Amino acid sequence: MTFTIAQIAEALGATAVGDVSLRIISVAEPAQANLDQLALAMKPEFAKTLPDGKALAAMMWADADWQGFGLKAAILTPRPRFAMAGLSAMMDPTSNEPAGAHPSAVVDTSAVLGENVSIGALSIIEAGASIGAGSRIGAQVFVGRDAQIGENALLREGVKIGARVRIGARFIAQPCAVVGGDGFSFVTPEEGAVERVRDSLGNQGDLSAQSWARIHSLGSVKIGDDVELGANACVDRGNIRDTVIGNGCKFDNLAQIGHNVTIGNDCMICAQVGVAGSTRIGNNVVLGGQTGVSDNVFVGDNVITGGATKVLSNVPAGRVMLGYPAVKMDKQIEIHKLLRRLPRLFADVAGLQKGVSKTSGSD
Repeated sequence: MTFTIAQIAEALGATAVGDVSLRIISVAEPAQANLDQLALAMKPEFAKTLPDGKALAAMMWADADWQGFGLKAAILTPRPRFAMAGLSAMMDPTSNEPAGAHPSAVVDTSAVLGENVSIGALSIIEAGASIGAGSRIGAQVFVGRDAQIGENALLREGVKIGARVRIGARFIAQPCAVVGGDGFSFVTPEEGAVERVRDSLGNQGDLSAQSWARIHSLGSVKIGDDVELGANACVDRGNIRDTVIGNGCKFDNLAQIGHNVTIGNDCMICAQVGVAGSTRIGNNVVLGGQTGVSDNVFVGDNVITGGATKVLSNVPAGRVMLGYPAVKMDKQIEIHKLLRRLPRLFADVAGLQKGVSKTSGSD
């Protein structure tokens, strides 16, 4: 499929200038763009490489001197990176899968499929499952008994959706994401070392060998609209009540959300984040890569954590946190500055000690 410059600009709510009848088949970086590609020269430093390519048109910032770069047309927008979201959707070649189930797919006769649902090879849709209209189910996907998935979902290859999971519209799951696995919940017959350490902050008490008893997960997972899971991300089902994820949340690869966790709307959970069981996270929270959040804590609205932050206690709304254990980011940076000064401080103290020793010796 091809689009004119005018059609692209209209779809993006952007301004088209120059020869708006030029037709575009795809997008490319400026230095690699061909005659029929739209160059993504979204910043001045990107635009500098336009002469290295063959593009006749580019997407650029609002007041860009597009003619100065020898272009015949341009799409101008005050926030090019945001416009790229719509542009990439238009140009995505995977967005038009044919409807119907592959011959090797297994779809239970009681499953309900909306209009124009496509199901890939070797996928399994169990009894009572419901998949909304326009959804695309990739190869080797499993959708469990009585699971509900809203319209226009995209489940990439190898995705697993457990029994009774409820998911809203426009859900996206990257390869091998898992929703509805059992929670990691175990208990010992008597109070164990882990419990004593938590209470005492370090003392295990009298040690005795005990086996772990499994607490079964009787709840499931409820996910809102416009949620995306990265590759190998996992959301565990709740013990009794459901694990809940609000609308608009985005999860990067290898994120782990424990049982009974509640997450609000429009949160950004970056790669390798782990959120332990029964934690509550507010709205518009951003957890940087490798952030760890302890169990049974609360993270307020609009909190941001830097990479590798470890949240061990409640965080009030609006805080920006960093470090292990997490403290306010400006305080953590000051701590790092002081740590770098420690060698000099020790050297100064050693010099003072020598001076005092010499003075004492002379007496």
